[in-house]
Amino acid sequence: MDTLPANARRDFTPAAPFLSIYDVVIAVGTREARWRGALLRQLAAQPGDVIADLGCGTGSFLALLGRQVPGSTLIGVDPDAAILQRAERKLRQAGVPAALQMGYLRDAQALLAAQGVHKIVSSLVFHQVPMAEKRAGLAAILAALPPGGELHVADYGLQRGWLMRWLFKWVQLVDGFADTQPNAEGILPVLMAEVGFRHVQETNVIPTVGGSISIYRAVKPLA
Repeated sequence: MDTLPANARRDFTPAAPFLSIYDVVIAVGTREARWRGALLRQLAAQPGDVIADLGCGTGSFLALLGRQVPGSTLIGVDPDAAILQRAERKLRQAGVPAALQMGYLRDAQALLAAQGVHKIVSSLVFHQVPMAEKRAGLAAILAALPPGGELHVADYGLQRGWLMRWLFKWVQLVDGFADTQPNAEGILPVLMAEVGFRHVQETNVIPTVGGSISIYRAVKPLA
């Protein structure tokens, strides 16, 4: 795994306070099987695809993807060294090869542009970072993809109705109001279009005990 230089570190919400139970928290609190399944189907990975998971966490989606499509080339990126070590162990135990790198959303172009990546996926990351990082990350992802390349995101999106808005407050207690509220107001597809993605779609909305998780798809223009 690459090491992020000390002078390049940026803020993010670490999993360290509950790293030992991280996978359990995600599985129980987010209806993980349902939204990961929806994301996997939307990604429609094929043997030979080169796919990067930004904010890969403990590698759960990479492991799932590698088992489903063993001929794909997988890259995981995350800024948290501790969580990358856990991902490395999980992927090794699953027999899924993946290259793990340390970096942030805004590092996508620098890390991935030369690796032939044509599909990028991100799960439960954008709600944890400031607005500047959301925008910079999406712009860097666009730059990292070739024309026609695809972005697939699963994250907390527009919270529709009083119940989902109320439930989402539990996520905000953990991850902070400033970073999460723009997601709750539906900012992600707006930012995707603003940085240059086309065919931006919210394809699925999945209610959870912590608010609703939206699945998004966007495409880099051909010209």
